[in-house]
Amino acid sequence: MRIVISDTYLTIAAPAEGLYKDKGSRFMAFAYPIFSEADVKPLVDSLKAEYYDARHHCYAWRLGIEASDGGIRFRANDDGEPVGSAGRPILGQLLSRELTNLLIVVVRYFGGIKLGVPGLIAAYREAATDALDHAELVERTEDREMAVEFPYLAMNDVMRVVKEGEAKILEQQFDLACQLRLAVRLRDAAALTERLEGIDSVNISLP
Repeated sequence: MRIVISDTYLTIAAPAEGLYKDKGSRFMAFAYPIFSEADVKPLVDSLKAEYYDARHHCYAWRLGIEASDGGIRFRANDDGEPVGSAGRPILGQLLSRELTNLLIVVVRYFGGIKLGVPGLIAAYREAATDALDHAELVERTEDREMAVEFPYLAMNDVMRVVKEGEAKILEQQFDLACQLRLAVRLRDAAALTERLEGIDSVNISLP
């Protein structure tokens, strides 16, 4: 019996923004779809450069699904706010809506009146909520990448299996020794690997 893997997830289709104000402080939220942890730092750094005069640039991100190789990864950053008052409320909105592959950064301009920890928690939560309320949600599939090496004589067999397995070709190189870099839905990866390995002289590796 074939085990069916759940490989779909919810995220946002495009960047979105939100805003929350309280006692003169402004909390500007920026939500971004991301695909790896490497996407996070450039986006955060870009906002820090653009809003260089803001006091805090707090954020949270979440990546992956249960069935993915690395499972679910996440991080929350308070950027100088009291511990747990900024990053966690932002992350909480991702968790409550079951969203992943997503980064939210909230930029705070201090209004001169302290909000206290409960006030900060509410402000960062509401700013993140507003950004997500302005975003379009989409369902995507978790893919697995693989590198396939094979001799030229095996090309027809390999390409037939790739087509029937509905894998996406990310890179290709055809010579006496041929190479493909593929992306395939996580639920279909094992079956595709088994079929490719059934062809003589095919080698498969995972990045």
